[in-house]
Amino acid sequence: MTAVKATAPIRGLREAMFYDRLPDGRVHCRLCPHDCRIADGVLGACGVRVNHRGTLYTLVYDRIAANHVDPIEKKPLFHFYPGSTAYSIATVGCCLRCTFCQNWEMSQWPKTHLARKTEWEDEAGPHDVCPALAGLAAEIPGRAATPQQIVDAATRSGARSIAYTYTEPTIFFELAYDAAVRARSAGLKNVFVSSGFTSAAPLRHIAPVLDAVNVDLKFFREESYTHISRARLAPVLDAIRLYHDLGVWLEVTTLVIPGINDSDEELSDIARFVRSVGAEVPWHVTQFYPTYEMLDRPPTPIATLRRARALGLDAGLRYVYEGNVPGEGGENTRCYACGTLLIERHGHSVIGNYLRAGRCPECSATIDGVGLEESGASALRAPLSDEGGVRGHDQE
Repeated sequence: MTAVKATAPIRGLREAMFYDRLPDGRVHCRLCPHDCRIADGVLGACGVRVNHRGTLYTLVYDRIAANHVDPIEKKPLFHFYPGSTAYSIATVGCCLRCTFCQNWEMSQWPKTHLARKTEWEDEAGPHDVCPALAGLAAEIPGRAATPQQIVDAATRSGARSIAYTYTEPTIFFELAYDAAVRARSAGLKNVFVSSGFTSAAPLRHIAPVLDAVNVDLKFFREESYTHISRARLAPVLDAIRLYHDLGVWLEVTTLVIPGINDSDEELSDIARFVRSVGAEVPWHVTQFYPTYEMLDRPPTPIATLRRARALGLDAGLRYVYEGNVPGEGGENTRCYACGTLLIERHGHSVIGNYLRAGRCPECSATIDGVGLEESGASALRAPLSDEGGVRGHDQE
């Protein structure tokens, strides 16, 4: 079979970042804490990185499975340019396997559709691409998009930022990084919505062009991470601390699942951890709905979210929000010093912003966040527009 020449770019193929070649032909991927040692022809745990004869390739560099213009509050980021929009993108694949994933059609697609191991064709020379490798890349679903095309689309949409979201952005790191660099040059902000299961080196690499992150701190028990998400707790805690230390605006989300992580003890442990990172870090406690493989749990009672919010405030956090329950009042931002209503929300829409130059109009306390001084003392309603992409949820 004739090899495909690499002089013409092969759709979806790009040499991966953050890996080492091992003497036995395997490669060591250092992108996420799985630290996969990947044999020749085998996919990594994420399902979108493959070892081709000692070179690790990402299969999703130019293929986006979802694109949509969302309110920034949907990420959720409540203290980052409130009322603005984010041009949101994702590829297929994820380094986790959460049984309650709301975007499982995208996140788990490679694990159910791609062969775990591929036999390579013979190659005519060192600059040829094996047809089997090109064919594997061609199987990845989505719309072709270069980093510059993503930035151009975001600019046309009028969005304030680009959000790398819906699935775990770490697994499409090369695409996200190249787009983020171009976005920064174009005056756009960059946002990750992440599980936090990212190694320190790539996190440090992207932090200079990353403006905000929302990390899903799913549980505070190792066994839950192991059995429900196929991950580990400690790397997530390390990533949260590192994002904060590197100056990336940080918000944390916990999807509160009845009978799993809704005890006072576990919620208090999470609240105390977030407080140890910073009192100014907003914590979102959000309502669970049964989905994917976790269909045996009921939706989270609103009373449970109220209890979680109270535990967060008791732990010393300034801002705790109740999510997925629009109209219940838990989405509003209040002054941590005097309790004055500052930003009024309904769902993902900001319906009133009463900040004055980033301060409380009553007591003049400075409210923590980024871009808060750019809006305020006005009624706002975040617009939505659909550019033909797949709508996705921002919870893992």
